[in-house]
Amino acid sequence: MIGMRWAAPIQAPALLVFCVVLVCVLGIARPGTAQDLFEIQVYPYETVEPGRTMLEFHTNFTPSGTKTMNAGVFPSHHQFHLTAEITHGFTKFFEVGFYLETAPYVPEQGAKFTGWHVRPRFRFPEYEGFPFRMSLSFEYAFNQPGFDPNPQTLEIRPIFEREEGRLYLSINPDLSLATKGPDAGSSPVFAPNAKIGWQVTKIVSGGLEYYAETGPVKHLDPLSQQHHLLFPAIDLNVSPDWELNFGVGHGLTNTSEQWMVKAIVGYRFRH
Repeated sequence: MIGMRWAAPIQAPALLVFCVVLVCVLGIARPGTAQDLFEIQVYPYETVEPGRTMLEFHTNFTPSGTKTMNAGVFPSHHQFHLTAEITHGFTKFFEVGFYLETAPYVPEQGAKFTGWHVRPRFRFPEYEGFPFRMSLSFEYAFNQPGFDPNPQTLEIRPIFEREEGRLYLSINPDLSLATKGPDAGSSPVFAPNAKIGWQVTKIVSGGLEYYAETGPVKHLDPLSQQHHLLFPAIDLNVSPDWELNFGVGHGLTNTSEQWMVKAIVGYRFRH
């Protein structure tokens, strides 16, 4: 296990208990908002280094997806998405990301601008008595009609990460809620994500990424109405400056996108 320690006497176990209780209480969910299909990523613990800027492009295509409108959201079948993300590290423990989301192709609609997001993220110091490294992300989104029934939403994403030799694990028990729109004032939606990986060589790591939306938090939706996708994925560790991730996903329920392909290409600029 990676050596973990606090730089200051922060009560990590108490913080863990709070996050676990929050997720358990809220994750116990009416059909919720559309699953985010523009940035398909399980977040790592690390933030961008102070003074450095990272540029990422998230692309994905849905060969087999939903084919009918749902709550004013366009069908995902044959949609192509491109998201540009710029993230700057301000301190060792704090970064801010900014996203521009587009859909260069939507069947019968053409190219669409789909919204923009801002995302501050905080990284907690490491603690030797706690089995995970932890950070916390807040993502506020301004969404365009046809891609989310709510024009403004907030995502709260705790991030729990552990590395043990070649084994990698990251768990993101997301909560999202509408702040403006028809679902404003409703219970948050529980959308857990997770990734387990294995370093095959110094350059190649393979693994599985899992994405779900189980519904708002008063009670779980029936399984047949939940969204669950599994992505076998590969990461190429060609340089500390580059992020390269590719995956092919399959939906595990009838309401999920049945097939998706995705890629993330990112570069950390040196100043």
